[in-house]
Amino acid sequence: MSAPASRTVRIGSSNGLHARPAKMFAQAAKDAGIPVTISKGSGGAVNAASILSVISLGAENGDYVTLTADGANAEGARRPHRTSDHRPRRLRDT
Repeated sequence: MSAPASRTVRIGSSNGLHARPAKMFAQAAKDAGIPVTISKGSGGAVNAASILSVISLGAENGDYVTLTADGANAEGARRPHRTSDHRPRRLRDT
């Protein structure tokens, strides 16, 4: 098993990770097929494939979050998912 891969990104969506973008984000994490977590600040990591967990972070525009993926394709899965206007094309690397 490979080591976990992490990346810290900045939320660029003007609405943060609320309902619709959180749903899209959680679906992308689920589709990765490996465990992916997301954390904000000093808070604990939550399951990125869970829309409720993602929303519970309260990630807003300009906040930094850390994505961590663990598994054979961890490097590819940790890349920000880039779809729709709530898209993490608005997630910016730090």
